[in-house]
Amino acid sequence: MTTVLITGANRGIGLALTRLYRERGDAVIGACREASPELAATGARVEAGVDVREEASVQALAQRLDGTRIDLLVLNAGILRRDDWDELGTAAFEAMREQYEVNALGPLRVARALDEHLAPEARIGIITSRMGSVGDNQSGGSYGYRASKAAVNAIGRSMAMDLQPRGIAVFLLHPGFVSTDMVGGRGEISPEQAARQLAARLDSLGLAETGTFWHSNGSPLPW
Repeated sequence: MTTVLITGANRGIGLALTRLYRERGDAVIGACREASPELAATGARVEAGVDVREEASVQALAQRLDGTRIDLLVLNAGILRRDDWDELGTAAFEAMREQYEVNALGPLRVARALDEHLAPEARIGIITSRMGSVGDNQSGGSYGYRASKAAVNAIGRSMAMDLQPRGIAVFLLHPGFVSTDMVGGRGEISPEQAARQLAARLDSLGLAETGTFWHSNGSPLPW
């Protein structure tokens, strides 16, 4: 049986992925800061109180997982704060730091803490955004979010190079414009559709594609 650990599993894309992998018969560990009734209803093992900004919190998760082998690690936890040019001030810069902690350092912090739990030939999917693409930026704004996602893209690429000798593959995945609370319910696809597309990418990509950046619809994205 495949064991999947998903961060940010209590809502949105993370919850949809948890449901999908449970329906496929996988063992799923749903990690989150706060549990939700919807997550509990999936039948996944729920690990609440996991704050990806805090090293002690992440290390505590690793200790609770003693003896658990992870075949697929989906680093999904993320936040979005609005900080456009005319709004840049003290509060905006603090929001940028928060986004960097969660969106960029959070995935690295979790992956490193769970390193000993990763199975040989495990796969890691980092849920990033095309807003982290420098080449694709044609609209500006969203300084903190764009920078944090560009940073996690660079982090994921380095992680891929470091873990490749162990047969562990890492992929940077843009889910699409998904209708979640993060974007106020706006979006072009549902969390369920995004989850299906993300799972399809994780099923189809292998070690030969490690360290690459993909739209969930199967299109490669520019850095």
